[in-house]
Amino acid sequence: LQAMTDNEQDWLALRPQEPSPSQCCGSGCKPCIYDVYEKELALWERAKAMQDKSLLLGKREQSSNSELNPDTFTAFSVSSVQQLTEDTYQYKFELPGNSSLRLSLGQHIVLRGVVNGLEVQRAYTPISPRNAEGYFEVLIKCYEAGLMSQYIKTWKRGDVVFWRGPFGGFPYQPNKHGELLMLASGTGLAPMIPILQSITDDEEDETFVTLVGCFPTFDKIYLKPLLQDLARYWNIRIYYVLSQETSLEELPWSYQENTYTGHLNEDLMKTIVNSCRRKPFVLICGSSAFNEDMRRYLKAAGIEENSCFVF
Repeated sequence: LQAMTDNEQDWLALRPQEPSPSQCCGSGCKPCIYDVYEKELALWERAKAMQDKSLLLGKREQSSNSELNPDTFTAFSVSSVQQLTEDTYQYKFELPGNSSLRLSLGQHIVLRGVVNGLEVQRAYTPISPRNAEGYFEVLIKCYEAGLMSQYIKTWKRGDVVFWRGPFGGFPYQPNKHGELLMLASGTGLAPMIPILQSITDDEEDETFVTLVGCFPTFDKIYLKPLLQDLARYWNIRIYYVLSQETSLEELPWSYQENTYTGHLNEDLMKTIVNSCRRKPFVLICGSSAFNEDMRRYLKAAGIEENSCFVF
């Protein structure tokens, strides 16, 4: 009888744990963590019915290679940490050899962290070029009270963290849209960067782009050198909307003519849409409140719902 209960306990220890709500990143991933759980549970039930633990081994081994996978978390090592603003960091992760993540444009990956024994998952979009070899980079804003932020803030070079993916993305095709209007709030800039880079890297791609980056203050604009470089291309315009700046006089002169103070409101949206060379297709990424506002202002500016994509 004792052997029987030991066996039962062994199987119970191997049973996959049902995810808690905090583990779902809420980004509509396919497969979601709950889908992965259902699949693992079915596998566990089958293995238990057949009393064959070897059926569960493949699942374990799969996550030890350094290939990104939507179903299982893979370990990647932090190769550098760069603080961009008081609360935003750029993290670089190593990829074996000159391998590449091979993401489609604007795709996100899901990070797993454990804080106070609670597992949390959040989605982030790599900002490294699509063809980057041997590494990938992620832009992350840390929030004072954020569970995941507490975990991320402890990272240092050489630490190992777990990602799965990729998910989502925007099915971008060169020259499909005459002009893209990108509306990004804070780290919502992340999915826009690979798309911008793919346009500037492709001499055949003549898509116009107007990027509007919304930040609280000039100091909180991320990736300024990269954005300044991109703005030098003939088909890229970049505007900044700074909600907590009251005057442009303090800004470097090179920013003064393409920066607005206050919020991106309905009037400013109409001005920007009217300044586009063609009727734009719009990409939006920010908080849910930002995304909602942008949709409303765009509608007032005559842009239809089917001409927008929200990350």
